[in-house]
Amino acid sequence: MKLFCITLMLVLLVLLAGCASGPSIDKSYTATGQGSRVQYVVLHYTSTNLPRSLELLTTTDVSSHYLIDSNPATIYQLVDENRRAWHAGVSSWKGRTWLNSTTIGIEMVNKGYTDTPSGRVWQPYTEAQIQALISLLKDIVKRHDLPLGSIIGHSDVAPQRKVDPGPYFPWKRLADEGLVPWPDANEVARKQAQLAANLPNIAWFQHQLARQGYEIIENGQLDKQTRKVLAAFQMKYRPSNYSGEADAQTAAMLLVLNSKL
Repeated sequence: MKLFCITLMLVLLVLLAGCASGPSIDKSYTATGQGSRVQYVVLHYTSTNLPRSLELLTTTDVSSHYLIDSNPATIYQLVDENRRAWHAGVSSWKGRTWLNSTTIGIEMVNKGYTDTPSGRVWQPYTEAQIQALISLLKDIVKRHDLPLGSIIGHSDVAPQRKVDPGPYFPWKRLADEGLVPWPDANEVARKQAQLAANLPNIAWFQHQLARQGYEIIENGQLDKQTRKVLAAFQMKYRPSNYSGEADAQTAAMLLVLNSKL
């Protein structure tokens, strides 16, 4: 009886081991028709300090693939790149919606802004933090074979409700590193001079912003949603003035950028 029980236990253990290991899969063939699930990298700031950022991104429904501290500039990986992180929310870019499924989210420890009696005060990013971000972005772009234009901000994909990474984020610095497209200053100056005397109408601005990738209703009206999208574009390419007004310089930047699409 004892021998029978021992034998039965061994059989059960073998069966359980087989179940635990899953099906036998032959991986000797690889399809050529495949690519990374990642289409974009979305940049954010956390609006708070490191301890609170880690708490929010690891214990709530909000998450990101990476978190970059400011001092020291430590890169934390919180979600595997092959898994979905909950960072973009209701979002849209170039017709794609709900971007969590196709993006890598990077949060940077930065308080964003504080509203004071004298106006809104933004927190700058540290040099070490930006250097760490650039290094991470270059690695991600290379591994996922991402084309130029794949690195965008939360304010790009959700301009009606988000402003991060904010006007102090150095997009031009990323452009100088070959990571984002940037309009040539001389071309912009020439176009601006031409457009100053004959500014395009709002429908034109809306169409050009939609070509960039922004979700915008092309109704020909300078309404609240259009102002927010204009401000998001200006905050990225002209952070000294993100008024949301349709002006000649903004039109020139749109023309130069869209001519490269």
